[in-house]
Amino acid sequence: MIALVVGARPQFIKAAAILHTLGDSHPTLLIHTGQHYDDSLSAVFFRELEIPEPDVHLGVGSGLHGEQTGVMLAGIERELLHKQPDQVLVVGDTNSTLAGALAAAKLNIPLAHLEAGLRSHNRKMPEEINRIVTDHLSDILFCPSSVSVDNLHHEGIQKGVHLVGDVMADVLLQSLNRAYEKSDVLEQLKLAEENYYLATVHRAENTDDPSRLHAIISAFRRIEQGVIFPAHLRTRKILFEHPLFQDLDEHRGHLRVIEPLGYLDMVRLAASARAILTDSGGLQKEAYWLGKPCITLRDETEWVETVDAGWNVLTGADTDRILAAVQSMKPPKERKTLYGDGRAAERCVAILTGASIPRQEIQYHQ
Repeated sequence: MIALVVGARPQFIKAAAILHTLGDSHPTLLIHTGQHYDDSLSAVFFRELEIPEPDVHLGVGSGLHGEQTGVMLAGIERELLHKQPDQVLVVGDTNSTLAGALAAAKLNIPLAHLEAGLRSHNRKMPEEINRIVTDHLSDILFCPSSVSVDNLHHEGIQKGVHLVGDVMADVLLQSLNRAYEKSDVLEQLKLAEENYYLATVHRAENTDDPSRLHAIISAFRRIEQGVIFPAHLRTRKILFEHPLFQDLDEHRGHLRVIEPLGYLDMVRLAASARAILTDSGGLQKEAYWLGKPCITLRDETEWVETVDAGWNVLTGADTDRILAAVQSMKPPKERKTLYGDGRAAERCVAILTGASIPRQEIQYHQ
């Protein structure tokens, strides 16, 4: 039995690829920590991506990092002791990831990490701490790129490292046509193709620093083509409660703050946007795969290949740099294949179950 630990929106997308590939051929234990618990951040993804209901829902909710991780750790440990899985698979870099990794390691259950080897080289990011600890505890490390493999090697991790590609590419390729068929988000928002920018902001480095968030919002308000901003619940709370943003609802200008969206609506919006502004790792990759310029509202990124390829630019939270990037960014015509060929989940499942690994060559940007 494979225990799969998830808890946040990006993890549901990645878990979908693994679970659909496993099918009914191998027993699984799906543990949902409840880190993301609102319907728009959790249940809608299970519905749209046709993920089975979790076997266990811990219902942890939000909280301080230590408190949240500790409650998750206790709940996951209890379930692992009860169910006795053969392996634990954790995904990404959230507190759910870290809690699952610690629980498995302390119980001596073989641990696999999906999306291993990513590094921002900024230890002020909680996600960086989570991914470093998880990688050093893991027995099997599924890397999306050769850069992530190199990162692990530089830290002395070579055993159990597998270059498989990115399962998010699998899901996007499988869902793109369905997003065009089923989503009417453009009609609902009265948007025209490539006549708006799509933005997301959720990382603590931006949302918890009023000066950074103010600079980002100031840039959004000055982008004439208009910015559609699906805001996480926590981000919305900050925006509409902080004095700096109290006039946002009445005097948006070119900025429209909307409720969080499901996966298919987000894919549809991203595929039709002029460009994307984000601090999300997942959306940086999706922008690249969809052929959309990406302006990353951070000072560094784990997905350095997208920057090297000329399709992603780092602006930090600087109003002038953001606006300059909007005006001047012109990606090259060529878009090299990054992060695999859409068969990453097959490779992961083959390694986990001991089956033969798909032989199709993966092309990586070096």
